[in-house]
Amino acid sequence: MSTVSNGSLINTPWEIRRITVAAALPIRHRVLWPNKNMEECRVEDDDSGEHFGVFINETLVCVASIFMTKGIARLRKFATIEEYQNKGIGRFVLKHIMDFVEQQSASVFWCDARENAMSFYEKFGMSAQGERFFKDDIPYRKMAVTFPVSIRKDTLIEK
Repeated sequence: MSTVSNGSLINTPWEIRRITVAAALPIRHRVLWPNKNMEECRVEDDDSGEHFGVFINETLVCVASIFMTKGIARLRKFATIEEYQNKGIGRFVLKHIMDFVEQQSASVFWCDARENAMSFYEKFGMSAQGERFFKDDIPYRKMAVTFPVSIRKDTLIEK
C-alpha cells in the first residue's frame, strides 16, 4: 500500500491497493467501454490477474490490471475516472506497478497503448514495438520495456 499527495488534490492522500475484478469492472465500464454491458468489460484471464486501484477518500478513481506469464508482465485495462485524469494518478499507478512487476522478477513489461497515450508510456522507458493496429477504430501500438529500466525523473511522484 502506497500513499502520496500531489497536484490539486494536495490535501487528499492517494492510496493504491489490490482490488478484485468486481471492483475494477465499474471503472473499466465507465471509462473504457461505456457502450458495452458490464460483463463485456471482463477480459480473458481476469481471475488470474493482479488488479490495482487508487482510492481518494475511500473512492476508487483508477484501476489497472497486470497479467504475468513466465517473467513477462502485461498491463491491461488501465483507466482513470475522467475528473481525476491529468492529476498525476496514472504516473503514480504505473510507477507502483512497474516496481511491483520488477520485484516479481519480470524481465519484460508491455501493454497495448492508444496512440494518443504513447508519450506517457515513453516517460517510463517504454518504446513502440511493431506496427500500428486498431481496436474499434482506435489506433494502438504495443509499448514495451525490458528491466531494469531508467525512468525519467520528471515522471516520479514523491511518496
